[in-house]
Amino acid sequence: MAMTRIRVGLLDSTNFMVGSLPVPKWADQENGVRATDRETGVPLLTVTLFLMEDERAEAMKITVPTNGLPNGLHPGRFVRPVELFATPWARIFNGNLSDGVAYRCASLELVETPTVPETPAEVAA
Repeated sequence: MAMTRIRVGLLDSTNFMVGSLPVPKWADQENGVRATDRETGVPLLTVTLFLMEDERAEAMKITVPTNGLPNGLHPGRFVRPVELFATPWARIFNGNLSDGVAYRCASLELVETPTVPETPAEVAA
């Protein structure tokens, strides 16, 4: 069964800040098996980003292939996910339903200066 992938549209005013360094994504951590891209075989990493939009911020874990990470990536750095997709998922584990959304992008681009939304005073001027 194919999973539904939904392209995530971003507003120009949306900012992403790196919250943690990338960590390996595991297919089977107990046996030391890394998760890889099904098409290319490239190992996958998970990075925590803070999505900041309007008056809110939300932590997101996003899967990125190792070849999609720029040099100079560190916590506090602003980035922009390229080709960001969301995949809703659900499974039953020990009789309980778990569900959520998995995020994946092709790469992260460094952003030199974040987008600053206009304040009401600037709009009125």
